[in-house]
This record gives sequence, structure tokens and C-alpha cells, in this order.
Amino acid sequence: MDNVGIYTPPKPAQPAGDASGAFAADLSTDELEVTSSAQEKLHEIISQTDEDVSSIRIYISGGGCGGLSYGMTFTDDQSPYDTALDFGDFKILVDVVALNYLRGAQIDYIQEVGRERFVFNNVFAETGGSGVCGGCGSAGGGCA
Repeated sequence: MDNVGIYTPPKPAQPAGDASGAFAADLSTDELEVTSSAQEKLHEIISQTDEDVSSIRIYISGGGCGGLSYGMTFTDDQSPYDTALDFGDFKILVDVVALNYLRGAQIDYIQEVGRERFVFNNVFAETGGSGVCGGCGSAGGGCA
């Protein structure tokens, strides 16, 4: 996986008053869809790594002319403000900040002649935006 980077999780905000039940740690497929081809490839990648990890974090980084960048990295560090989508053999973790930009998106894995990549489709479906995945330097939502 070429687009593996270092992730620094956000510091948890202190909830005002009693926030019990206000935060749901389970991520639903309505919030973030991962196609079966993406699930298969993520499982393959995580099972082939030499690292002892069982989760993949999806993160965003800001700015530039292409807008936000999307990426993935291995992790086992789950913060109290992460949401998780559990696939049994591995989990996808998304912090609440990234989830606000990814809500309603679909992650797909596409194999074309000479090129394989993860694609973030429908990014900003609810909030509007470009959906460009700049983490790998390509425009149009594709990640290598």
C-alpha cells in the first residue's frame, strides 16, 4: 500500500455537561460504505503486513488547491473519539473530524490495466466538496 502515512489523532474535546450516549463509536455502512472489492483488498493488505495490526485508519489532511486529501494507514490505536466499522478480521477507524467529511461516502477498489487504486466516491455527499484524493497525487478521487 503506497499511501501509508503517519497519523496523529486529534486530542479529544472535553464534552460540555453530561454527554453520555451522545457519541456512537460504531460506524454504520450508511455513514461509510466499503465495497466488497475494497474489503477484500484491505483484508489482503492487512494480513500481509509484518506489523501486528488489526485496523486501518482513514484520515484526511487539509488544504491546497486540490482541497482535502484522503489516506489510509495501519493502526491499533483507537481513541475514545474514533468510530469503527468492524469487518471481523479487521476494523476501519475514522475519527469524528474525518467522519464529518466522509459521511455518505463509498470506498471502492478498482483494478484497471496497469493500475490498481482505492477510490473515495461521493465524498462530501452531505456537505458538498471536491472529493479529490490528493494523498497519492492524483486528482478525481483516486488513491494508489
